[in-house]
Amino acid sequence: MDTHTPSPAPSSPRLSRRALLATAAASTVVALTAPPSSAARRSPAPETVALPDGIRPEGITSGPGTTYYVGSLADGRIVTGDLLTGSVATLLPGATGRALRGLFYDDHCGMVWAVGGVTASGVAEGHVWCIDATTGAVMHDIVVPGAVFLNDLVVTHDAVWVTDSRVDRLTVITHDHATMTASGPTFVPLSGAWPGNPTGNANNANGIRLLPDGDIVLNNSRVGGLWQVDPATGVTQSVPVSGGPGITGGDGLETDGSVLYNVRGSGQYEVSVLRLSPTATGWAAKWVGRRTDETLDIPSTATLAGGWLWAVNARFGVPSPGTASFWITRLPAA
Repeated sequence: MDTHTPSPAPSSPRLSRRALLATAAASTVVALTAPPSSAARRSPAPETVALPDGIRPEGITSGPGTTYYVGSLADGRIVTGDLLTGSVATLLPGATGRALRGLFYDDHCGMVWAVGGVTASGVAEGHVWCIDATTGAVMHDIVVPGAVFLNDLVVTHDAVWVTDSRVDRLTVITHDHATMTASGPTFVPLSGAWPGNPTGNANNANGIRLLPDGDIVLNNSRVGGLWQVDPATGVTQSVPVSGGPGITGGDGLETDGSVLYNVRGSGQYEVSVLRLSPTATGWAAKWVGRRTDETLDIPSTATLAGGWLWAVNARFGVPSPGTASFWITRLPAA
């Protein structure tokens, strides 16, 4: 997730939802045709879910069911509701100087983990928060020394892994779901083939998810591509991608088994869909289509719920973001 000025809008109009669905069977470039089992589990749902004006959303996560959580860059609040009904309510009130980026629902214990920062008196600190998804109570607020731009996260059975887009390392918070204790942070430097960021002025590691074998997959906002990381060592290798226009950037990642969704991986108004497969030396990916819609406006992250893919629109660069409207867009899942 990042906060850059958007690229100019494409010269040709983006396809409407009706056009997208009408051509799904004929063209995997526009959208994949979902198998009957996937289509059968989809519930009726609104095309968009409205968020509070001026919220400046960045991260989205969901669970249980179709309950969603969206974090704010403007004031660090978290709003929640149901994606099928379009409801919205405040879970965590905002706080002066706080900005939230990535969110991840922890179904082991019913918590929402969030990453971002707090700026006070001109000094910025990186934070990782653990928030009760029902009450909004803050269970942990962990300061990360040396953090510059904590961006996204993934939760495993015993830890929280966090990207810092301006520092080439992963931050690790160990967490015991039974006792609700947390320790850390510790750090795993990214090495190997990882394209380092010596100046620290551009966003590198952004989205983060787990691969089917327990390794980590990252995207890179600066140079593009997908990257496989050994969590024990930090040694990184490129994930070869075949087909499609290529992975030229990326914000949030989402996975569903062997399917990987890369928000803005190949374009500012789309979500790239890739299929992962193991090789003798690591993982490979095949670009199999994109998800796009006329309501997408610089999406930042996405979540799977109710058989649909839901992308939150950050609208980076929109005039008057403090009063602008924001929303979540529903897209077909693979």
